[in-house]
Amino acid sequence: MTMGLKMGAELYYQYFTDYGLLTKTGIDIPGEASMIMHEPENIGEVELATMSFGQSFQITPVQLAVMASSVINGGRRVTPHFAVAVEDQDGNVLKTFQYEETDGIVTEEVSAQMREILEKVVSEGGGNKAYIPGYRIGGKTATSQTLPRSANKYISSFLGFAPADDPQVLALCIVYNPQGTYYGGTVCAPVVRDIFENILPYLGIEKEEALMLEDEEE
Repeated sequence: MTMGLKMGAELYYQYFTDYGLLTKTGIDIPGEASMIMHEPENIGEVELATMSFGQSFQITPVQLAVMASSVINGGRRVTPHFAVAVEDQDGNVLKTFQYEETDGIVTEEVSAQMREILEKVVSEGGGNKAYIPGYRIGGKTATSQTLPRSANKYISSFLGFAPADDPQVLALCIVYNPQGTYYGGTVCAPVVRDIFENILPYLGIEKEEALMLEDEEE
């Protein structure tokens, strides 16, 4: 909240614009929803404070994944897509699809720093239930409260990526209204770990021997 107040509403809102969160991602499937956000003139100190820790606005999971990817991939925002190419029955490529990319979302230096910080969330912090021995995993937990606050209902989530030093895959798990424990690091991080345990070997990403030795020593 202190950081949000120091930035001020105008600059904070500008960052939402720069990250592309105030527009649709342009994903190649119909029905994409838009972000729900305060109008700039309606952002007072209370709104700014709650926005600074991730509440009082809504973004879609696709928007979150695209934004997070641009932060960890060196600052390149890629239009999310399913279609890659059209082939005929013999496997000849008839058409290759192209999608818009935007550079400079963050600098390479900031991106590298964020990868390092987010890897420590998994190796040392609240996202440790996403840890896989031998792999470098980065991620961030989240636990948001839904309205009305008096209902005590939550949305738990965890966003993870791997390998942390050279991201190839990103996964996002969201659980609405979890029962009992509702922290994202407890509810969702293990789901992402299970996904990565299947995806990483499938992609041919091997475990790092040095990391395995560190785990054995611990």
